[in-house]
Amino acid sequence: MTHDERRELARALAAIDLPHPLLDPRLQRRRRLGLMVMTACCIALAAWIAFLLLTLPARYTSNNWQAVWVGLDIAELLGFAATAWAAWHQRQIVIFFMVMTGTLLLCDAWFDLALDYGSSDFIASLLSAILVEFPLAFLLFAAARRLVRVTVQTVMELTGTSGPVPPLWRVPLFAEGLEECLPARLRPRADAVTADGRPSS
Repeated sequence: MTHDERRELARALAAIDLPHPLLDPRLQRRRRLGLMVMTACCIALAAWIAFLLLTLPARYTSNNWQAVWVGLDIAELLGFAATAWAAWHQRQIVIFFMVMTGTLLLCDAWFDLALDYGSSDFIASLLSAILVEFPLAFLLFAAARRLVRVTVQTVMELTGTSGPVPPLWRVPLFAEGLEECLPARLRPRADAVTADGRPSS
């Protein structure tokens, strides 16, 4: 078999053996429920932000200052440890841990900069954010993106879809319709395969 014939065979087998996950009625209900919950969260959070803008005092004394910062640093430590473990064992969950740890680093930088603004510690917080937290978060996000793209590339090869990996915002959740994400010049033509599934000459 030629390379194109093997690709077409892989695509046909994938379509037969791997039906779209969202065809399951239970998953369809969960998807609708998840969308409803996310929409409700957006509305509720927007209202909560408006409420906080109107009611929060400009100054506030905290009784748990040490616990807050130590707790955040412990969460970052656990994030780095979990990321290292998953990377060492080559597990897909490393992508989740990378995004989680990068987000914690950005939160750390935000609280440092916002709470130290106007104080003598602001310069130290700014340098810490620029030299440590922002670069580490960027590296973690970039590595997570690269791993997702590698995963998509593997799925494309297994299903016989050729071409470069499309931008992630265009990639379907379950890889259904990956070909539509490719540039028009890289999509297989409708007349490239005959009725019996063999490539046309």
